[in-house]
Amino acid sequence: VSMAPVMEQPAVRANGVGSKGLQAILSSPGVRGRKVTSLGATNKATNQPLLDLIQSIAMKQEQKDPFYVLDMGVVLGLWEKWNESLPMVKPFYAVKCNPEPALLSGLAALGANFDCASRAEIEAVLALGVSADRIVYANPCKSESHIRYAAGVGVNLTTYDSKEEVEKLRKLHPRCGLLLRIKGPDDGEARCPLGPKYGALPEEVVPLLQAAHAACLPVVGVSFHVGSGATQSRAYSAAIAFARSVFDTAERLGLPRMRVLNIGGGFTFGPQFAEASATIRAALKTHFPAESGVTFISEPGRFFAETAFTLATNIIGKRVRGELREYWINDGIYGSMNCLLYDHATITAQPLACWSNRVNPTCAGMGQYTSTVFGPTCDALDTVLSGVRLPELYVNDWVVFPNMGAYTAAAGSSFNGFNTAAIPTHVAYSLPPP
Repeated sequence: VSMAPVMEQPAVRANGVGSKGLQAILSSPGVRGRKVTSLGATNKATNQPLLDLIQSIAMKQEQKDPFYVLDMGVVLGLWEKWNESLPMVKPFYAVKCNPEPALLSGLAALGANFDCASRAEIEAVLALGVSADRIVYANPCKSESHIRYAAGVGVNLTTYDSKEEVEKLRKLHPRCGLLLRIKGPDDGEARCPLGPKYGALPEEVVPLLQAAHAACLPVVGVSFHVGSGATQSRAYSAAIAFARSVFDTAERLGLPRMRVLNIGGGFTFGPQFAEASATIRAALKTHFPAESGVTFISEPGRFFAETAFTLATNIIGKRVRGELREYWINDGIYGSMNCLLYDHATITAQPLACWSNRVNPTCAGMGQYTSTVFGPTCDALDTVLSGVRLPELYVNDWVVFPNMGAYTAAAGSSFNGFNTAAIPTHVAYSLPPP
């Protein structure tokens, strides 16, 4: 099997769209100095260079620990897709989705801003040299100590949806600009609806605008979030119409003119994004035409992170029961695969039999068995896949999971001594086919 070349601070061939962007990523503080692998021009149907890299890393590991591969070429492609589809909307990447420093640094180099929800997330972004004015503190309910920290470092834009939050900000961060977080009329059949927890109801808008004004805190705009992984684009249209009514209400109350609309997140790469972006463009044109002078921002997380990461896990145990094959791997529900429970994700397993079948590690053409894949902990809940078809694999072979960048390691635990935070990320970059 051919192995992808590994190099330090690689030079990027200037023979394709985005080569300058890729060079900016690779020169950014969170990537510069790290080992980076060139995958060359990659055929996404087979992704052979990526599998070669994973096999190379796996075969050099004595401990056979799980690891991620982050493809910066995918990140660049997603950045270009966003700017092609929603050029009028400035993305503030949602750090909570995946705070891997290389990803944050690469996005910053491309021009992304950041949505932070805690002191730790703000610290992570500032540590990469990003200025505080590129951060929105997009948590409507913040602890007082975190507000003090934000004020001290100059993060001067945040969201709110209660009078109690106004009072905290009045005392602790009186220079802060506010975005009124509203609850959209429709959750878009999101994987993870947020409406039950956050967002002002229509009858709460006037009192909350007046409370901020009385506290001498400027409400500079409106924010909403249709929910993580929204599947129905109509949710954006309804929320943008509601936001327009809030702008109009503020004007009727004689408040200073609002100038920012934050359309939140919920974006998933693929056909859903194409539909959502078309809906958003139309709704913004209707309710916020160019002459309105409103700045549009957003909080995408999943869109930039999900498809850029691949997880490699090692088979640490096996049991055969008739025609059923049962495998234990060294990451699971309490680790990266918590996304199955908390993010309602669907994951795909790819065999990489680089120990038992080096001639044909992807097991192409081999027979398959109904299989169960367990995580490493002692809890029976820790079942990653059931009824999946896999070839005959053995202890020390590997199972690879693509599209594992969103709400995976970021939400993992150290239950039973399996520390998700310790899973390393290897950085690579692919180029578009010539």
